[in-house]
Amino acid sequence: MSYCREEGKDRIIFVTKEDHEAPSNAELIADDPNDPYEEQGLILPNGEVNWNCPCLGGMASGPCGSQFKEAFSCFHYSKEEVKGSECIDNFRAMQECMQRYPELYPQDEDSESSPPQGQSGSAPPTDSDPPASTTQSAPSSDSEAPSEGQNAS
Repeated sequence: MSYCREEGKDRIIFVTKEDHEAPSNAELIADDPNDPYEEQGLILPNGEVNWNCPCLGGMASGPCGSQFKEAFSCFHYSKEEVKGSECIDNFRAMQECMQRYPELYPQDEDSESSPPQGQSGSAPPTDSDPPASTTQSAPSSDSEAPSEGQNAS
């Protein structure tokens, strides 16, 4: 027979195998829009930032959480013509903090600031530039590709 026990704020329910085999008779209750623990998305109905949103991926916590919150808040509440233009110092402080913890905030290897492999950083490719795949030379005679009359092993 199943029973329930209260321990502080927790309610522990013990059930039998028969309880698990029976179909559920639980009734779903409509979500409470004022429930502070309910996932509301990034911006709460009152316009404030939901720092508990899973979409932030934990950025609001950790050693650089306060810098992230300051920079993100500055951008979110920005009224400038170029949104967030007054927040550069906040984002710089956040970036400097993250660079102090490379194990927690790995640097993106394929960032836009570094040129792609095989290109100089002087100018981006244009429409007249051939695609990278066509700029490779043909296999030389000592390459692994079999020539006519040879079998691939």
